[in-house]
Amino acid sequence: MTIRTFLTAAAAAITFALPLSAAPLGDDGLHKPDWIVETFRDMRDDLEDAQAQGKRLLLMFEQRGCIYCTRMHENVYPDPEITRMLSEDFMVIQINLFGNVPITDFDGTTMDERDMARRWGVVFTPTLIFAPETPPDSGSMRDAAVMTMPGAFERGTTRLMLQWGLEKGYEGDEHFQHYVARMLSEAAQ
Repeated sequence: MTIRTFLTAAAAAITFALPLSAAPLGDDGLHKPDWIVETFRDMRDDLEDAQAQGKRLLLMFEQRGCIYCTRMHENVYPDPEITRMLSEDFMVIQINLFGNVPITDFDGTTMDERDMARRWGVVFTPTLIFAPETPPDSGSMRDAAVMTMPGAFERGTTRLMLQWGLEKGYEGDEHFQHYVARMLSEAAQ
C-alpha cells in the first residue's frame, strides 16, 4: 500500500466517522440551522403565520450544552428528508429551556422562556411540541398541543414522527408506536 492510498483511506474513514454537518451555534449556545424561524413568540400570531404559509407550527426546546440536542443537530436533522420537512412543512421556533425571551401563550399569558417551559411541563431537551392547527378557545399550549416528542431519537423515528404529525395520525386510533411498526413493515416489503 502506498502512502497516498493509506492517506486517502484514512481520510475517508475519518470522514465517514464524523457526524453530518451541524448548524453553527448562536450567542445563546444553541444550534441555528436555517430552518429555525425568529418570531415575536406570540403563539396565536405564530400559529396564524404558519397556517398562512401552509405549514405546521413546531416548537423545539433546547438548552446550551445539551449533548442530545447536539446529537440531533449533527446526526438527525441534517438527514435530507428531515431537513426538507423541517424547512418546507413546519414553521420551527426554537425555545431555550433556560432562556429569558418572552413568549405569549394562547391564553395571553406572557412569560420568559424558562417560565413558559415550566408552565408547559417541559423538563428535558430536546423536546418538540407540535401545535394544533387552530388556536384553542381557551387554555395554554400545554392543553392544546397535539403531540410532544421528548428526547433524542434516531433519524427513522424522528422522520416518522414528523410524518405522523403531518398526516394527523394523532386524530386516528393508531398509536404512534403501531404506526412506526406498520411503516417499517411496509418498507421491508
